[in-house]
Amino acid sequence: MSDPGQPEQPERSELEVRNRLVDRRKERIRQQIAKNRAGDYTVPTWVLTLLLVALIGGWALLIFTA
Repeated sequence: MSDPGQPEQPERSELEVRNRLVDRRKERIRQQIAKNRAGDYTVPTWVLTLLLVALIGGWALLIFTA
């Protein structure tokens, strides 16, 4: 059911839909690579958290075992 003033949308095959998804994913990857090459790369939060926990754990281990 479409509005009388609107043209009907053509049916898209599963292959067309999948190709569009793949193309959009590739474009996002290209944009991310370009952003990283421009120097806008940031370290993910989980990596920083892991590093902080390791440092605090190592520091605590030195203090409490000495």
